[in-house]
Amino acid sequence: MPAVRDRLAPEYYEPVRLPPELSAFSAVPETLGPGSPAKVGVLDLGFALRGDRTELVERYQKAPLEIMRPLYVDPALPGMACVYVMATGGGVAQADRYRQDFRCGPGTQVLVTTQAATKVYRMEQDYATQRVHLTAAEGAYVEYLPDPLIPFTGARFHQGAVLTVDENATVVYAETVTAGRIARGERHAYTVLTSDLEIRRPDGTPLAVDTLRLRPQARGGVTGPGVFAGHDHVASLFVVSGLRPAAEIADTLHRALTGREVLHGASVLPEDCGAWVRILGQEQPRVADAVRTAWDAVRRLLTGHPAPDLRKP
Repeated sequence: MPAVRDRLAPEYYEPVRLPPELSAFSAVPETLGPGSPAKVGVLDLGFALRGDRTELVERYQKAPLEIMRPLYVDPALPGMACVYVMATGGGVAQADRYRQDFRCGPGTQVLVTTQAATKVYRMEQDYATQRVHLTAAEGAYVEYLPDPLIPFTGARFHQGAVLTVDENATVVYAETVTAGRIARGERHAYTVLTSDLEIRRPDGTPLAVDTLRLRPQARGGVTGPGVFAGHDHVASLFVVSGLRPAAEIADTLHRALTGREVLHGASVLPEDCGAWVRILGQEQPRVADAVRTAWDAVRRLLTGHPAPDLRKP
């Protein structure tokens, strides 16, 4: 069990590095500021293998982040713990600071998803952030598949994710960002969205880094060929695994999405530690279907079993 930390100390939930695109908006809000009641959401979960089933053995949660008990909904992998992350506040507001930790022990099988899409509300002062730390020990098989991030007009948000993956573990990690509330005519009306993904070994050896910087009002905007290319949704799926050669994983991702009504590109990750694919689409259902298709193809390749029905409304 990790040493007890003060989860309400700013150094625990504040980003280690904040992109200058976002730090430029740092301010003391006239509303509740960082660290105030209901402004810091913490979820710290530890999983261990008990017999032939993965059990949640450590849990700390602080609203607005919480979970119910793990579910076992995969008939092909009945011992896999499925966790639905819920945000009781309904969305991310200015000066919110979230942190999620998932510690997956040796041999565990864990699937983490969200109950619904993450809404990021309009912000007039300061910004909001989320830290995600996922650790997969030897022999673990972990999937992190949240629903899309939907930024409202004026949103300012940063997410920093760190995946610490043992050489003999597997992590499937997904992210999806939309252009906004399209049905309301809010297309790239947010102020700034940034994300940093770091993949590393337990000894700290870096494997890969992926960064995203979206500033619609900046020179060049975000709709050009280098970013959204005129599309409204972008998704990424990273597969860190030694169960199959990296080139085979990349080929599997590419074949799974060929012929679908999305743009996509797949490649191996540095050091041949796995592969990844980025997806662009015009309609959210098609992008969601493409992400599921890629996930299902990788699941079949690495485990021999299909992706389960996550039973969302």
